[in-house]
Amino acid sequence: TMPSSLQVFSPIVSLIARTVLPSGSVVVNSCSSAAEQLCNFVCDCSDCSDENQCGYLRGSAVLGTPFTCDFEDSDCGWQDVGTSTYGWVRGRASLAMWGMGPHSDHTVGTDLGWFLVTMSPPAKTTATAWLRSPEMREAAATCEIRTWYHLSGRWLNQTERPVLRLAVAHRDEVVELWQSPERSREGWHQLIAYPGRIMEQFQLIFSLTQPPTCGAEVALDDIMFRNCGLPEVGQQACRAQESRCQRGSCLAQRRFCDGTDDCGDNSDEGTAHCKNFTHCSFDFDLCGWETAAGPPVWGRNTSLNLGTSYSIPTRDHSNNSRAGFFLHVSSDPTAQAGGTAQLSSPTFQATNSCSLVLYCHLHGSATSSLSISYVTNSTKHLMRERTGDLGSCWVRERVDFNVTDPFKVLIEGVAGSGGTVAIDDLILSQGCVKEQGELVGSVPHSAPPLVTLPSQAHASPCAADEVACDSGDCIAAELACDFADTCADGSDEERCGTTTFESGAGGWHDVSVGRLRWGLQKVTESDIFLTVFLYSGTFLALQTGEGQMMGPAKARSPLLGPSGPACTMEMSYRIHSDPQGFLAINVADHTAGTTQLVWQTQHLGSTTGGHVRVPLGERSRPFQVELLALVDLQGSASVGVDNVTFEQCYLDVVSPTAAELSCNFERGMCGWYQDLSSDFKWVHSTGQGQGSDHTTGSGYFLSVDSSVPWSHGQRALLLSSHQELATAPRCLSFWYRLAGPQIGTLNLKLLPEGGEEVVLWTCRGTQGSIWHRAWATLPSTGQKRYRVAFEVLHDGFLGDVGLDDITQTAGPCGAKLSCSFEVEGCGLAASGKGTWQRQSNGTGTTAGPVADHTTGTTAGHYMVVNTGRLSLPAGHTAALTSQPYQPSMSAQCLAFWYQLSAGTPGSLRVFVEQSRVRRKVLSMSTMEGSNWHRSHVTIQPDGDWQVVFEAVGAGGHHGYIALDDLHVSEGACPKPASCDFEQDTCGWSSPLDPRLHSLAWGWKSGITLAKYPGPEQDHTLGTRNGHYMHFDTSVLGARGTSALLESPPLPAATDSCLRFWYHMDIPEHLSSGELRVTLRGAAGQRTVWSVPGHRSRGWQGAVVPVQSPSEFQISFEITTRRWPMEGTVALDDIMYSARVGCHSSPESPVEEKPSGSFVAEVALSVLLALVIVALVAAGGWYWLKQRRLASRTPTEDNSSQGFDNITFRD
Repeated sequence: TMPSSLQVFSPIVSLIARTVLPSGSVVVNSCSSAAEQLCNFVCDCSDCSDENQCGYLRGSAVLGTPFTCDFEDSDCGWQDVGTSTYGWVRGRASLAMWGMGPHSDHTVGTDLGWFLVTMSPPAKTTATAWLRSPEMREAAATCEIRTWYHLSGRWLNQTERPVLRLAVAHRDEVVELWQSPERSREGWHQLIAYPGRIMEQFQLIFSLTQPPTCGAEVALDDIMFRNCGLPEVGQQACRAQESRCQRGSCLAQRRFCDGTDDCGDNSDEGTAHCKNFTHCSFDFDLCGWETAAGPPVWGRNTSLNLGTSYSIPTRDHSNNSRAGFFLHVSSDPTAQAGGTAQLSSPTFQATNSCSLVLYCHLHGSATSSLSISYVTNSTKHLMRERTGDLGSCWVRERVDFNVTDPFKVLIEGVAGSGGTVAIDDLILSQGCVKEQGELVGSVPHSAPPLVTLPSQAHASPCAADEVACDSGDCIAAELACDFADTCADGSDEERCGTTTFESGAGGWHDVSVGRLRWGLQKVTESDIFLTVFLYSGTFLALQTGEGQMMGPAKARSPLLGPSGPACTMEMSYRIHSDPQGFLAINVADHTAGTTQLVWQTQHLGSTTGGHVRVPLGERSRPFQVELLALVDLQGSASVGVDNVTFEQCYLDVVSPTAAELSCNFERGMCGWYQDLSSDFKWVHSTGQGQGSDHTTGSGYFLSVDSSVPWSHGQRALLLSSHQELATAPRCLSFWYRLAGPQIGTLNLKLLPEGGEEVVLWTCRGTQGSIWHRAWATLPSTGQKRYRVAFEVLHDGFLGDVGLDDITQTAGPCGAKLSCSFEVEGCGLAASGKGTWQRQSNGTGTTAGPVADHTTGTTAGHYMVVNTGRLSLPAGHTAALTSQPYQPSMSAQCLAFWYQLSAGTPGSLRVFVEQSRVRRKVLSMSTMEGSNWHRSHVTIQPDGDWQVVFEAVGAGGHHGYIALDDLHVSEGACPKPASCDFEQDTCGWSSPLDPRLHSLAWGWKSGITLAKYPGPEQDHTLGTRNGHYMHFDTSVLGARGTSALLESPPLPAATDSCLRFWYHMDIPEHLSSGELRVTLRGAAGQRTVWSVPGHRSRGWQGAVVPVQSPSEFQISFEITTRRWPMEGTVALDDIMYSARVGCHSSPESPVEEKPSGSFVAEVALSVLLALVIVALVAAGGWYWLKQRRLASRTPTEDNSSQGFDNITFRD
């Protein structure tokens, strides 16, 4: 039968491509290069266009990397080659579908970037989506393919999972290069594959296979090809220790006769150089090598026979084929831990010129190992050891033997849980001469190893899922390196990464696959490290490696965790390099299947170093810390690391401030911590152009910038320390800021230990560049510890979130000044015959509005009561009573949004109750249209007061009354649709629906903010502390082509008037933009006023007559026909007068109110005029002239303002 891996890939070869991916205009082969020079990773045309549409373009302008496809402008020639509707398309993220699929691309990290994504999987059958590249040519042995892929869907918590594969089709064979790991978390992950040396043409194939009802969605982005071109053919002489290949390139002599075509024409592997080398490919037998009796034992086999298990090699090294042979040992769940498979050579004579090259494959387990030793007189001398997961690739190793006695080479493999160790192409140099007699003793005794990067203990008396203490006791493997002593002697925490490297590597092991590696090095008297870096003894250094790849060296810690939120890694380091070199720290999270960069040196060049503290934060087990470094060691470059420690990493470590939730962030984070598993983070600072803190106006607060580039995390999480059992509710208050034209969601969550998280408070969309206070009651948690978390979702890309002054007090919170009903009923108590209930249209049981008012979606919540006669008979009532409000001013404004169903919904009555006395303040029983309507009433309390909403049944068959977005503000209510924007926005808002491609207006004061520009003073007060609505037109573009500000619905108008003040500052040459006033109703919309963009003329007044035969909304809209359009627009003092024509009002704003700069110009011109008048006139003529000039000075009817028309300020 056909092996399963061949069954998976064989359909691809014969399929005819059907192109479904739109492509941009990309120049291809402008210099008419020959076909054999196209898509070979070498630029032949001066513009490199011979390397376009090759599955990559010549480079990515966004990323600055060559031979990359970022899908921003083109599909790069990739083709969907499936035979069903299930396939790949080029697409981008949608905020309207946030939470389904990628929320951003990988290239730019926003919803504007493009990627490839699978579409339309069948529901009831296993299906595969196929994607094929154009033909490429001549991949070098150093070729490395890097791609980012995004996983999402219901399957993430299921046992049956989809499998993403990358394969190469070459000649008549399809060979798998990579497949997705068994465990992955939603998000962007990096794929790294090594195709090896491929001659002539080949194609790459991505496939996604998913089981029925899996619902997986996979996206691909940023496909990069590194070091894939054949070596450059140079005219200059080769360097020392190099020889010239037949095709003209230079190659290090140590890489001749090593089983890899490094030259590109195989001349380095020809008989002219290699006739005296002994090469064993295992294609026929073991070539005189002997396996020791097992188990475990080295087995000789092929990928064809072994199948597609995750850890098994997908091809051999000799032929890069699934039919080629190799030796392997796989983990056996029933065997003891550390079972070792042994392979020994014949006996060789004493020598100083014998070398062994081999290729090893360690994949699937972090605890697998391969060691190369030599044995003399029953004593084993360790020469090289590889530990950990090196990836699905063959890695070159070379060992040089200098032995004064006859010896055997011993190769030992230990397969960790779920892993496989394999070897291929054992090549012995001509200095390895067989001895006639055999060595005595087949079981070697261990000698102290040489200074290398080792080595986790091997032979063990413990079971496979246990590890041994130094005392001989066995403990569960997951208790080792968990930052807490389990062994009585503490030995389970000794080789866990904390080390000075004086007595070994401390658990660090090299997992490099290239020409650099990490190793232990002693400081010498002449060493630059000794004088500059102050190392003593031994440190971890970057050294020349034997692998074939060109990438950075990588060392890993043992498997660690779990860690606590305060966990920090500290180390000393020094790097001496050109600006391209770097040292970095990654964290590989094996539960999530992610690798995250947590620290790196900046591109400074020359020498830098010191002591660094790297927060690791709370992470589940298992995770590993990785040290990465890349420099050019052929020069004077060097990298060293020493004195590594892990501080406060025990999961239950308690900080002195852990129990305290209250924090003003002036002296740090108190008991709050970042969730460091995401690269979307909170920042502790004094502000970055978005405004000052709340505590002092010049201090610290926390913020999240949703527009930070290349941040791919979906949420930024701020966590409290673990809190002890809560037997009584408490009130948590905090100040927050949600600013920007497209900002996402801020949530407050309760996280009980071992329980489901609970959302306590939520807010989405811009609330202005202004601090707001919110309250949430922390409920009793019974016998469970808990934590509190503030979460910012990355469901917006223009704006920022601020958090400050968190305070916890005993007892539940009082009446909420604002309530959206998104997470709770805000303490409103229901009573009466009918029942008010909180619901959303998506989950509710009672008929109600299609969408709520807060979010405008079916998922949003509101309060609703069924007023049908069966639920609420005629005359019966259902009441909803608030908690008591405390008066803070002589007048307060109660506003709310309501909706009455069509037909006979009954009536909604609103009462204010004080001292048990109710007073009806509002009543409504009909409503035009089906939109949410706003109502408000001024309260003048003389003590605590409550509001009572009462629904009264009218006997209709069906009906409902709904409430949403209650808000109590200071001061009397303005007229409907009128607002000075000092206390709030009076119901004026920007629609949240992302399908409208509209951006939101902001609300701010005149205080200058670099991130949110606008006038330096408002119109109402004429000061920098006054407030107005504003919009920065520079953000208009592909993300949104307009900005809407809408009034609440207003009743039909026959002779009404709209007055407002606007401030515009847009360069004249960008005046394609305009500000419009439109009336939107059931019959459509019409523009009733507009003004083109212009330079600042200060605050300008406008008067617009309003007429509408039916209910309508007033909308201010900024639009542009081209972008970017730098500039700002602001609005203030909107006054809507119903049924009062514009001609009858003395308050018409018809003239200009200057801003600061305009005032200065007017004052200067008046002063100049006065000087001229003084020279040509005298006496009464002078005074007459002065009066006439004054009459021309811009004035303002200030009957409603109550202050002088022109103000000067600092």
